[in-house]
Amino acid sequence: MLDTRRRHFITLLGGAAATWPLAARAQQPATPVIGYLSAVTADGDIERVRAFRQGLKEAGYVEGENLTIEYRWADNQIDRLPALAADLVRRQVAVIVATGGTLPPLAAKSATATIPIVFGVGDDPVRLGLVVSLARPGGNATGINFFLGELTAKRLELLRELVPAAARVALLVNSANAARAASTTADANNAARAMALQLKTFTASSSGEIHAAFESLARERPDVLFVGSDPLFTNRRVQLATLAARHGLPASFASRDNVEAGGLMSYGTNLSDAFRQTGIYAGRILKGEKPGDLPVVQSTKFELVINLSTARTLGVDVPPMLLARADEVIE
Repeated sequence: MLDTRRRHFITLLGGAAATWPLAARAQQPATPVIGYLSAVTADGDIERVRAFRQGLKEAGYVEGENLTIEYRWADNQIDRLPALAADLVRRQVAVIVATGGTLPPLAAKSATATIPIVFGVGDDPVRLGLVVSLARPGGNATGINFFLGELTAKRLELLRELVPAAARVALLVNSANAARAASTTADANNAARAMALQLKTFTASSSGEIHAAFESLARERPDVLFVGSDPLFTNRRVQLATLAARHGLPASFASRDNVEAGGLMSYGTNLSDAFRQTGIYAGRILKGEKPGDLPVVQSTKFELVINLSTARTLGVDVPPMLLARADEVIE
């Protein structure tokens, strides 16, 4: 009788032990999944993604360990963004991080009113309809404002300081990004009038159209080139630097990436810091904070970068005072 009871107890104990791993696994939370939506290419986004991952790490999340990231790149084909955003919504990701201009956040916002969105935009997110206010965004979106539009006049002033004799300015914008192109054109025209500069706008929305634009520039013979802030132009930075050098055009860019690729000068937001902030915000949301309660972060780090080697190639003498103000000089 005693042996029978003992065997019954051991059987129960063994059965319970067999269920413990299953119960433990059931209690462990599933690995969260973030959707990363970008207008550009994977190759063009390498440094941004690195900074984004750093922000996530600071928030306690490491891709491949306690986090999965689903990447969706439009490869500069912005008409693909709505379908890519819808795919992330179907995937039921925990957060959508939308970068690479104003169009990815707008596509994400159109695709979902419930999944949290962390954006990175250069234009006013209130005017874009992404948030109700900067301090209290409301809804399902928050993020980082890069202040790209507000820097147009300053960039033109710096270009004039770099090339004092310049009178004719060529402006290059991406016609496929209509809202950003219109905003940049209006801001640049206002700044040019204030400085008594002649400005003519050229458009391009692909690699082939960039080549065609430079052929038109060669006929017009402007003194300097002002390249509008746009993910396409950052992604095509080597092409732009090569063509500007070939045509002997001193050019100003919004991103230091263009200068590192051989462009002459850039002035703009420190995008690595801004993308790190998107990672931090995504992590905070994963921990339970609501996007509507997180104020939009406004970039405060701006940098002037000059490529002195390119200046020598173009025969541009960089004023010592401008050189002294540069945050970085590439030799």
